[in-house]
Amino acid sequence: MLDQYWSGRANRISPEAPVPVVKVSSDDIRAGGAANVALNIAALGAQVDLMGIIGQDEFGSQLDRVLSAAGVKSHWTYSDAGTICKLRVLSHHQQLIRMDFENPVPQADALALTEALAQKVAGYDALVISDYAKGALQFVEQMITAAKSHQVPVLIDPKGNDFTIYQGATLIKPNQGEFEVIVGGCESTEVLLEKAQALITTLGLEALLVTRSEHGMALVSQTAKPYLLKSQAQEVFDVTGAGDTVMATLATAFASGMSLPASVNLANQAASIVVKKVGTSTVTRAELEEQLKNNQRHQGYASMSEDEVKTLVKIAQDKGERVVFTNGCFDLLHSGHVRYLNEAARLGDRLVVAVNTDESVQVLKGPTRPIVNLDSRMELLSALSCVDWVLPFSEETPERLICELKPNVLVKGGDYKPENIAGAQCVWANGGQVEVLSFWQGYSTTSMVNKIEAAKAAEGGK
Repeated sequence: MLDQYWSGRANRISPEAPVPVVKVSSDDIRAGGAANVALNIAALGAQVDLMGIIGQDEFGSQLDRVLSAAGVKSHWTYSDAGTICKLRVLSHHQQLIRMDFENPVPQADALALTEALAQKVAGYDALVISDYAKGALQFVEQMITAAKSHQVPVLIDPKGNDFTIYQGATLIKPNQGEFEVIVGGCESTEVLLEKAQALITTLGLEALLVTRSEHGMALVSQTAKPYLLKSQAQEVFDVTGAGDTVMATLATAFASGMSLPASVNLANQAASIVVKKVGTSTVTRAELEEQLKNNQRHQGYASMSEDEVKTLVKIAQDKGERVVFTNGCFDLLHSGHVRYLNEAARLGDRLVVAVNTDESVQVLKGPTRPIVNLDSRMELLSALSCVDWVLPFSEETPERLICELKPNVLVKGGDYKPENIAGAQCVWANGGQVEVLSFWQGYSTTSMVNKIEAAKAAEGGK
C-alpha cells in the first residue's frame, strides 16, 4: 500500500457544508502495509526482500521509489486491480479524514504471488507474512507449507476471524482485539494466557504474541513460561503502523539468532519509539539502541531476564563498548561493596552484576542467610551509578551465565587465581581478560552481622 499525507492548517469551516477547510501546504508519501514492515526491517540494518501485489500505475511507481531509496529489494506481482493507496488529510497533526483507493485482488494474481514466493523462500532466514485482508494472501496455507519445507520460520501478523489458515506457522502476532474475536473475551491476564496456550495447541504454533496496547505484550509458547512485558510508551502520538514496527523488529531480532523473549523485548522498545511519531514511520537501529540505553541504564530497579541482559550486552559490544562482569551475594550492601564495584566498572564501559538467589546464598553462607532478600539486593545494586545491569543466578557458579554473556572483562574479588575463577576459560576463549581485585579490608557482611550480634548480646546483659 501507499500511504499519502496531505497536511495544512484548518482555520475555517466551509460555507458549502459543515466541514473544516484545510489549506494543504505539504504532501508526503510513505510505504504502508507490508511495505512498511519491509522499511522497518531495512532501517534496522537487515537485508530484506519484499513480495507483494501492486499495479502498473502512479501509486505503484511512487511506492517502488520509496522502497528502492531505502534499500528494499522488491519483487512485484502486477495486477490490473492497481495499487492500494490510503490518503490522509491532517491538520495540526490530527487526521480529519482518510480516503482509500483499492480494488479486489483477482485470485489468479494471488496465486502468481504464492508461486513466486515458493521459488525464493529457501534462501531466507525468516518469512514475515503481513495479512491486511486485501486479497494478496488467498493462498497463505501454501506459503506456510513452502517455507516449512525449507525449515524457514514463519512469523505472521494475522487478520480476520479464521486463524486456522495460519496452521503450522512459527508465530502469529494478533492484537488483543483480533485475538478475542477468535477465542472470546479475556477478562484477565490469566484467562488470556490460558486461551493463548489452547490456541497454540489447536493451530500447531510454536508461539503466539498478543499485543495489548497500553497493557504491553504477552508471549506464550509451547515450551517456556509466559513472558509478559509492560508497555514502554509514556506518550502516544500516533499508533499508525506501530504493529508493523513490532513485527519488523521481532522478525529481525529472531532471524539474527536472538531468542523469542529477547526479540519481543526489542519489539516492545521499538513500539514505544514509533508511537511518538506522526504517521507511518520506521525505527532505526540507532534510535533503538538509545532507547535501550535510556530505559535500562541507571533508571532504578528492573528485574531483568538473562535474555534481556544478553541482548543489551551484544548491542553494547557491537558499538565497541567493553562489558565487565562480576558476581556475588551482596548481602547487607556496604561501602566495601561499593568501592569494589566502582573499581570493577572502571575496567570497561558497562558493568553487569549477577546476584546469587536466596537459595544459593543459603548453600554458600548457611541457613540464616541472606539477611536481605534477592529483590531488595538487586534493587540496591541497580541504584548504584556504576552498575548498568543486574540479574539473578541460581546455579552453584555463574560459569554458564558468563559463557552465555561473553563479557570482555571478568572480575572477581579475593584471593583467587585467575585460572580458578568460574567462567575464566570462556572469557579467555573469546579474547577477554580476567582480573582479580582485592576486597577492601575491614568491610564484610559477616563482620557487620557479628557486630550487630555482639551489640544485642551486650544489650541483653544489662
